[in-house]
Amino acid sequence: MNATKTVVLMVGLTVLLVFIGGAFGGRQGMIMAFMFAMVMNMFSYWFSDKIVLRMYGAKEVSEAEAPVLYSVTRDLAMKMNMPMPKVYIIPSDAPNAFATGRNPNHAAVAATEGILRLLTREELAGVMAHEMGHVRNRDILIGTIAATIAGAISMLANMAQWAMIFGGGRRDDDEGAGGMIGGIAMIILAPIAAALIQMAISRSREYEADATGARICGNPLWLASALRKLHASSQRMTLDANPATAHMFIVNPLRGGGLMNLFSTHPPMEERIARLESMVYGQPLR
Repeated sequence: MNATKTVVLMVGLTVLLVFIGGAFGGRQGMIMAFMFAMVMNMFSYWFSDKIVLRMYGAKEVSEAEAPVLYSVTRDLAMKMNMPMPKVYIIPSDAPNAFATGRNPNHAAVAATEGILRLLTREELAGVMAHEMGHVRNRDILIGTIAATIAGAISMLANMAQWAMIFGGGRRDDDEGAGGMIGGIAMIILAPIAAALIQMAISRSREYEADATGARICGNPLWLASALRKLHASSQRMTLDANPATAHMFIVNPLRGGGLMNLFSTHPPMEERIARLESMVYGQPLR
């Protein structure tokens, strides 16, 4: 179900991008928008892992430097019959973690110094199993493509805005006025629609990674306990994160409440924990 939903949403993002290109540039605009997205996706595929690790000052570590994190990751990789990913530590007290890389053969997991101090070995195993689940499910590539296309849509909308400011005011007939109103509506609504689709993709993949991680680590309650601690800590201290990469982390690194939660790339924490507990107790989901 999640896989089908993700494919539908990815197609929706691509169609939205091509539609915007066509609206402002006709057939040629559609082709250019599609080609632009493909170029950005290729760049992201090969270099996004290096960019995001450098962005957070992550340092690759050996087993001697981080024995618990390294051994937990190695044990999970062996259990999942996957290549051992590179292991990084982020110099931050805010407890969080993410995975990156273009495929299981070129993957990396990163954890903050804060999460290593906060969690028990079992809870850390639950977190890293979640991240390894992202790697195995190819969520890293899916998330990167979704973020790239959404970014391209926002960029096109911004370019259209400037084009309208400098060139759109020349037409004053009814058709021109109607076209301008439609253009303004698209400029405003297209990035919102792209963000909502990206959010839906990210949320569905988080649920899937939770389920995969819970099965792999051997006890869903380990991950549930870790999520409780991480959620409580995130209310007190946040990571200095770029919003464009917020979807990568196991818990939202950005502080927000109320309306902001509706647009979060992460599912409600209460629902995530309830789903994990239902795997043990068989309770109906809330």
